[in-house]
Amino acid sequence: MIEKKDIELEKTVLIGIITKDQDEDKSKEYLDELEFLTYTAGGEVVRRFTQKMDKPDPRTFIGSGKMEDVRQFIEDHEVGTAIFDDELSAAQERNISKILNVKVLDRTNLILDIFAQRAQTSYARTQVELAQCEYLLPRLRGMWTHLERQKGGIGMRGPGETEIETDRRIVRDKIALLKERIKTIDKQMAVQRGNRGKMVRVALVGYTNVGKSTLMNVISKSEVFAENKLFATLDTTVRKVVIQNLPFLLSDTVGFIRKLPTQLVESFKSTLDEVREADLLLHVVDISHPNFEEHIESVNKILGEIDSSDKPTIMVFNKIDAYKAEPFDDTDLEIEKTERHYTLEEWKSTWMSKVGNNALFISALNKKNLEDFKKRVYDEVREIHVTRFPYNHFLYPDYNEETGEL
Repeated sequence: MIEKKDIELEKTVLIGIITKDQDEDKSKEYLDELEFLTYTAGGEVVRRFTQKMDKPDPRTFIGSGKMEDVRQFIEDHEVGTAIFDDELSAAQERNISKILNVKVLDRTNLILDIFAQRAQTSYARTQVELAQCEYLLPRLRGMWTHLERQKGGIGMRGPGETEIETDRRIVRDKIALLKERIKTIDKQMAVQRGNRGKMVRVALVGYTNVGKSTLMNVISKSEVFAENKLFATLDTTVRKVVIQNLPFLLSDTVGFIRKLPTQLVESFKSTLDEVREADLLLHVVDISHPNFEEHIESVNKILGEIDSSDKPTIMVFNKIDAYKAEPFDDTDLEIEKTERHYTLEEWKSTWMSKVGNNALFISALNKKNLEDFKKRVYDEVREIHVTRFPYNHFLYPDYNEETGEL
Protein backbone atom coordinates (compact mmCIF):
# COMPACT_ATOMS: atom_id res chain seq x y z
CA MET A 1 0.00 0.00 0.00
CA ILE A 2 1.38 3.43 -0.98
CA GLU A 3 1.65 5.93 1.85
CA LYS A 4 0.15 9.31 1.08
CA LYS A 5 3.45 11.01 1.92
CA ASP A 6 5.20 8.87 -0.73
CA ILE A 7 3.01 10.20 -3.54
CA GLU A 8 4.78 13.02 -5.34
CA LEU A 9 2.68 15.75 -6.89
CA GLU A 10 3.28 16.37 -10.58
CA LYS A 11 5.26 19.60 -11.12
CA THR A 12 3.41 21.98 -13.44
CA VAL A 13 3.51 25.52 -14.80
CA LEU A 14 0.41 27.54 -15.64
CA ILE A 15 0.18 29.82 -18.67
CA GLY A 16 -2.44 32.52 -19.34
CA ILE A 17 -2.86 35.72 -21.31
CA ILE A 18 -3.94 39.29 -20.57
CA THR A 19 -6.05 40.86 -23.33
CA LYS A 20 -8.46 43.77 -23.72
CA ASP A 21 -11.30 41.34 -22.90
CA GLN A 22 -9.46 39.74 -19.98
CA ASP A 23 -7.57 42.25 -17.84
CA GLU A 24 -4.83 41.48 -15.32
CA ASP A 25 -7.22 40.98 -12.38
CA LYS A 26 -9.44 38.66 -14.41
CA SER A 27 -6.44 36.71 -15.69
CA LYS A 28 -5.14 36.25 -12.12
CA GLU A 29 -8.56 35.06 -10.97
CA TYR A 30 -8.78 32.49 -13.79
CA LEU A 31 -5.25 31.28 -13.01
CA ASP A 32 -6.20 30.95 -9.31
CA GLU A 33 -9.05 28.70 -10.38
CA LEU A 34 -6.76 26.82 -12.77
CA GLU A 35 -4.32 26.24 -9.90
CA PHE A 36 -7.14 24.79 -7.78
CA LEU A 37 -8.08 22.54 -10.72
CA THR A 38 -4.43 21.44 -11.00
CA TYR A 39 -4.30 20.66 -7.28
CA THR A 40 -7.55 18.68 -7.60
CA ALA A 41 -6.02 16.67 -10.46
CA GLY A 42 -2.90 15.88 -8.39
CA GLY A 43 -0.48 18.55 -9.57
CA GLU A 44 1.72 21.15 -7.90
CA VAL A 45 2.07 24.56 -9.53
CA VAL A 46 5.68 25.81 -9.38
CA ARG A 47 5.21 28.96 -11.48
CA ARG A 48 2.71 30.99 -13.48
CA PHE A 49 3.41 32.75 -16.77
CA THR A 50 1.24 35.50 -18.27
CA GLN A 51 1.64 37.43 -21.50
CA LYS A 52 -0.04 40.68 -22.57
CA MET A 53 -1.30 40.55 -26.13
CA ASP A 54 -4.22 41.65 -28.29
CA LYS A 55 -5.18 38.07 -29.14
CA PRO A 56 -3.64 34.60 -28.74
CA ASP A 57 -0.80 33.75 -31.11
CA PRO A 58 -2.21 31.26 -33.67
CA ARG A 59 1.01 29.22 -33.58
CA THR A 60 2.19 29.18 -29.94
CA PHE A 61 -0.66 30.93 -28.06
CA ILE A 62 1.74 33.25 -26.14
CA GLY A 63 4.35 34.09 -28.80
CA SER A 64 7.81 32.66 -29.42
CA GLY A 65 9.66 34.98 -26.99
CA LYS A 66 7.56 34.11 -23.94
CA MET A 67 7.49 30.48 -25.03
CA GLU A 68 11.29 30.41 -24.88
CA ASP A 69 11.13 31.74 -21.28
CA VAL A 70 8.71 28.95 -20.40
CA ARG A 71 10.91 26.32 -22.10
CA GLN A 72 13.99 27.50 -20.21
CA PHE A 73 12.21 27.44 -16.85
CA ILE A 74 10.78 23.96 -17.51
CA GLU A 75 14.24 22.67 -18.44
CA ASP A 76 15.95 24.27 -15.41
CA HIS A 77 13.36 23.04 -12.88
CA GLU A 78 12.52 19.63 -14.37
CA VAL A 79 8.83 20.46 -14.79
CA GLY A 80 6.80 17.73 -16.49
CA THR A 81 3.55 19.49 -17.48
CA ALA A 82 2.50 22.86 -18.94
CA ILE A 83 -1.18 23.83 -18.52
CA PHE A 84 -2.81 26.61 -20.53
CA ASP A 85 -5.83 28.50 -19.19
CA ASP A 86 -7.70 28.52 -22.51
CA GLU A 87 -8.49 25.80 -25.01
CA LEU A 88 -5.68 25.22 -27.50
CA SER A 89 -6.24 24.37 -31.14
CA ALA A 90 -4.79 21.10 -32.44
CA ALA A 91 -2.05 23.04 -34.29
CA GLN A 92 -1.12 25.10 -31.20
CA GLU A 93 -0.93 22.01 -29.03
CA ARG A 94 1.30 20.28 -31.60
CA ASN A 95 3.64 23.29 -31.97
CA ILE A 96 3.93 23.90 -28.22
CA SER A 97 4.66 20.22 -27.51
CA LYS A 98 7.57 20.31 -29.99
CA ILE A 99 9.04 23.43 -28.34
CA LEU A 100 8.60 22.47 -24.68
CA ASN A 101 9.06 18.71 -25.05
CA VAL A 102 6.77 18.08 -22.04
CA LYS A 103 3.13 17.15 -21.56
CA VAL A 104 0.90 20.03 -22.73
CA LEU A 105 -2.66 20.38 -21.47
CA ASP A 106 -5.30 23.07 -21.77
CA ARG A 107 -8.11 23.92 -19.36
CA THR A 108 -10.54 21.60 -21.16
CA ASN A 109 -8.13 18.66 -21.05
CA LEU A 110 -7.49 19.25 -17.34
CA ILE A 111 -11.20 19.33 -16.48
CA LEU A 112 -11.78 16.18 -18.52
CA ASP A 113 -8.97 14.48 -16.59
CA ILE A 114 -10.55 15.46 -13.25
CA PHE A 115 -13.92 14.21 -14.43
CA ALA A 116 -12.32 10.90 -15.45
CA GLN A 117 -10.79 10.57 -11.96
CA ARG A 118 -14.04 11.41 -10.19
CA ALA A 119 -16.53 9.39 -12.27
CA GLN A 120 -17.82 6.56 -10.08
CA THR A 121 -20.85 5.12 -11.85
CA SER A 122 -21.09 3.56 -15.30
CA TYR A 123 -23.26 6.51 -16.40
CA ALA A 124 -20.72 9.16 -15.36
CA ARG A 125 -17.84 7.21 -16.89
CA THR A 126 -19.75 6.90 -20.18
CA GLN A 127 -20.43 10.65 -20.28
CA VAL A 128 -16.79 11.49 -19.54
CA GLU A 129 -15.56 9.03 -22.18
CA LEU A 130 -17.89 10.63 -24.76
CA ALA A 131 -16.56 14.11 -23.93
CA GLN A 132 -12.96 12.85 -24.16
CA CYS A 133 -13.57 11.24 -27.57
CA GLU A 134 -15.16 14.43 -28.92
CA TYR A 135 -12.18 16.43 -27.63
CA LEU A 136 -9.70 13.91 -29.06
CA LEU A 137 -11.13 13.61 -32.59
CA PRO A 138 -9.76 16.87 -34.11
CA ARG A 139 -6.40 16.33 -32.38
CA LEU A 140 -5.56 12.89 -33.72
CA ARG A 141 -3.25 14.26 -36.41
CA GLY A 142 -0.79 15.57 -33.82
CA MET A 143 -0.56 12.13 -32.23
CA TRP A 144 0.88 10.58 -35.40
CA THR A 145 3.97 12.78 -35.79
CA HIS A 146 6.18 9.67 -35.42
CA LEU A 147 4.91 8.60 -38.87
CA GLU A 148 5.61 11.90 -40.64
CA ARG A 149 8.62 10.49 -42.48
CA GLN A 150 6.47 7.73 -43.96
CA LYS A 151 3.91 10.09 -45.52
CA GLY A 152 3.73 10.39 -49.27
CA GLY A 153 4.05 13.58 -51.31
CA ILE A 154 1.50 16.27 -52.12
CA GLY A 155 -1.58 14.44 -50.86
CA MET A 156 0.46 12.79 -48.08
CA ARG A 157 -0.57 9.31 -49.17
CA GLY A 158 1.08 6.73 -46.96
CA PRO A 159 0.87 4.56 -43.85
CA GLY A 160 0.80 7.51 -41.45
CA GLU A 161 -2.23 9.10 -43.03
CA THR A 162 -3.91 5.71 -43.30
CA GLU A 163 -3.39 5.15 -39.59
CA ILE A 164 -4.89 8.56 -38.80
CA GLU A 165 -7.97 7.85 -40.92
CA THR A 166 -8.33 4.44 -39.31
CA ASP A 167 -8.18 6.01 -35.85
CA ARG A 168 -10.67 8.70 -36.81
CA ARG A 169 -13.13 6.05 -37.90
CA ILE A 170 -12.58 4.15 -34.65
CA VAL A 171 -13.17 7.30 -32.58
CA ARG A 172 -16.27 8.27 -34.59
CA ASP A 173 -17.69 4.76 -34.14
CA LYS A 174 -16.88 4.97 -30.42
CA ILE A 175 -18.70 8.32 -30.15
CA ALA A 176 -21.79 6.87 -31.87
CA LEU A 177 -21.70 3.83 -29.56
CA LEU A 178 -21.37 5.98 -26.41
CA LYS A 179 -24.24 8.21 -27.50
CA GLU A 180 -26.47 5.17 -27.96
CA ARG A 181 -25.40 3.85 -24.55
CA ILE A 182 -26.26 7.20 -22.93
CA LYS A 183 -29.68 7.18 -24.63
CA THR A 184 -30.35 3.71 -23.19
CA ILE A 185 -29.30 4.77 -19.67
CA ASP A 186 -31.38 7.98 -20.02
CA LYS A 187 -34.48 5.89 -20.72
CA GLN A 188 -33.78 3.73 -17.67
CA MET A 189 -33.29 6.80 -15.48
CA ALA A 190 -36.46 8.40 -16.84
CA VAL A 191 -38.36 5.28 -15.75
CA GLN A 192 -36.74 5.52 -12.30
CA ARG A 193 -37.76 9.17 -12.00
CA GLY A 194 -41.28 8.26 -13.10
CA ASN A 195 -41.45 5.57 -10.40
CA ARG A 196 -40.87 8.18 -7.70
CA GLY A 197 -44.47 9.27 -8.06
CA LYS A 198 -45.58 12.83 -7.56
CA MET A 199 -43.28 13.71 -4.65
CA VAL A 200 -41.99 17.27 -4.74
CA ARG A 201 -38.46 17.40 -6.18
CA VAL A 202 -35.85 19.85 -4.97
CA ALA A 203 -32.44 20.20 -6.65
CA LEU A 204 -29.24 21.72 -5.30
CA VAL A 205 -27.42 23.71 -8.00
CA GLY A 206 -24.42 26.02 -7.91
CA TYR A 207 -20.81 26.61 -8.80
CA THR A 208 -18.34 23.85 -8.01
CA ASN A 209 -17.04 23.69 -4.41
CA VAL A 210 -19.74 25.92 -2.85
CA GLY A 211 -20.85 23.31 -0.29
CA LYS A 212 -23.81 21.60 -1.99
CA SER A 213 -22.81 18.10 -0.87
CA THR A 214 -22.12 19.29 2.68
CA LEU A 215 -25.57 20.88 2.80
CA MET A 216 -27.09 17.69 1.40
CA ASN A 217 -25.42 15.64 4.14
CA VAL A 218 -26.67 17.94 6.88
CA ILE A 219 -30.26 18.08 5.62
CA SER A 220 -30.69 14.45 4.56
CA LYS A 221 -28.46 12.96 7.29
CA SER A 222 -26.71 10.92 4.59
CA GLU A 223 -23.06 10.44 3.64
CA VAL A 224 -22.67 12.01 0.20
CA PHE A 225 -18.97 12.42 -0.65
CA ALA A 226 -17.84 15.98 0.10
CA GLU A 227 -14.32 17.40 -0.20
CA ASN A 228 -12.65 20.79 -0.52
CA LYS A 229 -11.76 20.17 -4.14
CA LEU A 230 -13.41 21.05 -7.43
CA PHE A 231 -15.93 18.57 -8.87
CA ALA A 232 -16.06 16.34 -5.77
CA THR A 233 -19.54 15.29 -6.95
CA LEU A 234 -20.09 14.09 -10.52
CA ASP A 235 -22.96 11.66 -10.15
CA THR A 236 -26.36 13.04 -9.26
CA THR A 237 -27.40 11.80 -5.80
CA VAL A 238 -31.07 11.73 -4.80
CA ARG A 239 -32.22 11.35 -1.19
CA LYS A 240 -35.63 11.35 0.44
CA VAL A 241 -35.75 14.14 3.03
CA VAL A 242 -38.39 14.80 5.67
CA ILE A 243 -38.68 18.22 7.34
CA GLN A 244 -41.15 18.02 10.18
CA ASN A 245 -43.61 15.53 8.66
CA LEU A 246 -43.30 16.68 5.02
CA PRO A 247 -41.35 14.35 2.68
CA PHE A 248 -39.68 15.44 -0.56
CA LEU A 249 -36.80 14.37 -2.83
CA LEU A 250 -33.51 16.30 -2.69
CA SER A 251 -30.90 15.87 -5.43
CA ASP A 252 -27.26 16.96 -5.43
CA THR A 253 -25.91 17.74 -8.92
CA VAL A 254 -22.53 18.30 -10.58
CA GLY A 255 -21.10 21.76 -9.93
CA PHE A 256 -20.73 24.33 -12.69
CA ILE A 257 -17.61 26.31 -13.62
CA ARG A 258 -16.63 29.19 -15.88
CA LYS A 259 -15.16 28.26 -19.25
CA LEU A 260 -16.86 24.87 -18.92
CA PRO A 261 -15.84 22.79 -21.97
CA THR A 262 -18.56 22.54 -24.61
CA GLN A 263 -18.06 18.78 -24.75
CA LEU A 264 -18.88 18.46 -21.06
CA VAL A 265 -21.96 20.70 -21.22
CA GLU A 266 -23.33 18.51 -24.01
CA SER A 267 -22.32 15.19 -22.39
CA PHE A 268 -23.70 16.10 -18.96
CA LYS A 269 -26.97 17.68 -20.07
CA SER A 270 -28.69 14.36 -19.44
CA THR A 271 -27.25 14.27 -15.91
CA LEU A 272 -28.93 17.61 -15.33
CA ASP A 273 -32.36 16.12 -16.05
CA GLU A 274 -32.79 16.14 -12.26
CA VAL A 275 -32.53 19.93 -12.46
CA ARG A 276 -34.88 20.18 -15.44
CA GLU A 277 -37.53 18.08 -13.69
CA ALA A 278 -37.18 19.71 -10.26
CA ASP A 279 -40.06 21.70 -8.78
CA LEU A 280 -37.74 23.93 -6.74
CA LEU A 281 -34.06 24.89 -7.10
CA LEU A 282 -31.75 25.73 -4.20
CA HIS A 283 -29.03 27.87 -5.78
CA VAL A 284 -26.09 27.53 -3.36
CA VAL A 285 -23.46 30.29 -3.46
CA ASP A 286 -20.09 30.51 -1.66
CA ILE A 287 -20.34 34.04 -0.26
CA SER A 288 -16.76 33.85 1.03
CA HIS A 289 -15.43 33.72 -2.54
CA PRO A 290 -14.41 37.22 -3.74
CA ASN A 291 -16.10 36.72 -7.13
CA PHE A 292 -19.27 34.95 -6.10
CA GLU A 293 -21.40 37.31 -8.22
CA GLU A 294 -19.68 36.03 -11.37
CA HIS A 295 -20.28 32.48 -10.15
CA ILE A 296 -24.00 33.28 -9.92
CA GLU A 297 -23.94 34.57 -13.51
CA SER A 298 -22.16 31.40 -14.73
CA VAL A 299 -24.71 29.14 -13.04
CA ASN A 300 -27.64 31.17 -14.36
CA LYS A 301 -26.19 30.97 -17.87
CA ILE A 302 -26.02 27.15 -17.76
CA LEU A 303 -29.51 26.97 -16.21
CA GLY A 304 -30.70 28.96 -19.22
CA GLU A 305 -29.00 26.48 -21.57
CA ILE A 306 -30.94 23.58 -20.03
CA ASP A 307 -34.26 25.51 -19.94
CA SER A 308 -34.39 25.77 -16.15
CA SER A 309 -33.91 29.49 -15.53
CA ASP A 310 -37.61 30.15 -14.88
CA LYS A 311 -38.02 27.61 -12.05
CA PRO A 312 -38.85 28.73 -8.47
CA THR A 313 -35.46 29.34 -6.87
CA ILE A 314 -34.16 30.04 -3.36
CA MET A 315 -30.75 31.71 -3.21
CA VAL A 316 -28.73 30.12 -0.41
CA PHE A 317 -25.56 32.03 0.49
CA ASN A 318 -23.33 29.48 2.20
CA LYS A 319 -20.02 29.70 4.14
CA ILE A 320 -20.97 32.84 6.09
CA ASP A 321 -18.49 31.65 8.75
CA ALA A 322 -15.66 32.05 6.21
CA TYR A 323 -16.73 35.45 4.88
CA LYS A 324 -14.34 38.32 5.63
CA ALA A 325 -14.80 41.83 4.32
CA GLU A 326 -11.67 43.74 3.35
CA PRO A 327 -10.97 46.51 5.87
CA PHE A 328 -11.93 49.97 4.68
CA ASP A 329 -10.63 53.30 5.93
CA ASP A 330 -13.14 56.01 5.02
CA THR A 331 -10.76 58.78 6.11
CA ASP A 332 -9.08 58.61 2.71
CA LEU A 333 -11.54 60.36 0.40
CA GLU A 334 -9.69 59.24 -2.74
CA ILE A 335 -10.45 55.56 -2.10
CA GLU A 336 -13.92 54.40 -3.03
CA LYS A 337 -15.68 51.71 -1.06
CA THR A 338 -16.23 48.62 -3.22
CA GLU A 339 -18.26 45.46 -2.81
CA ARG A 340 -15.21 43.73 -1.33
CA HIS A 341 -15.50 46.05 1.69
CA TYR A 342 -19.14 45.09 2.38
CA THR A 343 -19.90 43.44 5.69
CA LEU A 344 -22.27 40.47 5.74
CA GLU A 345 -25.05 42.73 7.04
CA GLU A 346 -24.49 45.15 4.17
CA TRP A 347 -24.69 42.31 1.67
CA LYS A 348 -27.98 41.22 3.19
CA SER A 349 -29.47 44.64 2.48
CA THR A 350 -28.38 44.67 -1.20
CA TRP A 351 -30.00 43.11 -4.27
CA MET A 352 -29.27 39.58 -3.10
CA SER A 353 -31.75 39.61 -0.25
CA LYS A 354 -34.50 40.35 -2.77
CA VAL A 355 -33.58 37.47 -5.10
CA GLY A 356 -35.92 34.49 -4.96
CA ASN A 357 -38.25 36.00 -2.35
CA ASN A 358 -35.52 36.85 0.17
CA ALA A 359 -32.21 34.98 0.18
CA LEU A 360 -30.89 32.78 2.98
CA PHE A 361 -27.50 33.13 4.67
CA ILE A 362 -26.16 29.94 6.25
CA SER A 363 -23.09 27.86 7.10
CA ALA A 364 -23.72 24.21 6.25
CA LEU A 365 -20.40 23.15 7.80
CA ASN A 366 -21.00 24.87 11.15
CA LYS A 367 -24.81 24.47 10.95
CA LYS A 368 -25.52 28.19 11.31
CA ASN A 369 -29.05 29.42 10.51
CA LEU A 370 -30.11 25.95 9.40
CA GLU A 371 -33.45 26.27 11.19
CA ASP A 372 -34.27 29.31 9.03
CA PHE A 373 -33.22 27.28 6.01
CA LYS A 374 -35.42 24.31 6.94
CA LYS A 375 -38.42 26.53 7.63
CA ARG A 376 -38.08 28.27 4.29
CA VAL A 377 -37.69 25.01 2.35
CA TYR A 378 -40.65 23.53 4.26
CA ASP A 379 -42.85 26.50 3.34
CA GLU A 380 -41.89 26.36 -0.34
CA VAL A 381 -42.26 22.58 -0.63
CA ARG A 382 -45.57 22.68 1.28
CA GLU A 383 -46.96 25.27 -1.14
CA ILE A 384 -46.02 23.11 -4.14
CA HIS A 385 -47.36 19.96 -2.45
CA VAL A 386 -50.69 21.50 -1.44
CA THR A 387 -51.15 22.85 -4.97
CA ARG A 388 -50.58 19.33 -6.30
CA PHE A 389 -52.64 17.59 -3.61
CA PRO A 390 -55.22 20.10 -2.28
CA TYR A 391 -56.88 17.49 -0.05
CA ASN A 392 -53.61 17.01 1.91
CA HIS A 393 -53.30 20.59 3.15
CA PHE A 394 -54.44 19.71 6.69
CA LEU A 395 -51.57 17.15 6.98
CA TYR A 396 -48.94 19.87 6.66
CA PRO A 397 -49.83 22.95 8.72
CA ASP A 398 -47.98 26.24 8.52
CA TYR A 399 -45.08 27.08 10.78
CA ASN A 400 -45.89 29.15 13.82
CA GLU A 401 -43.83 32.32 13.31
CA GLU A 402 -43.49 32.93 17.06
CA THR A 403 -42.55 29.45 18.26
CA GLY A 404 -40.85 28.20 15.09
CA GLU A 405 -42.95 25.03 15.32
CA LEU A 406 -45.86 23.62 13.34
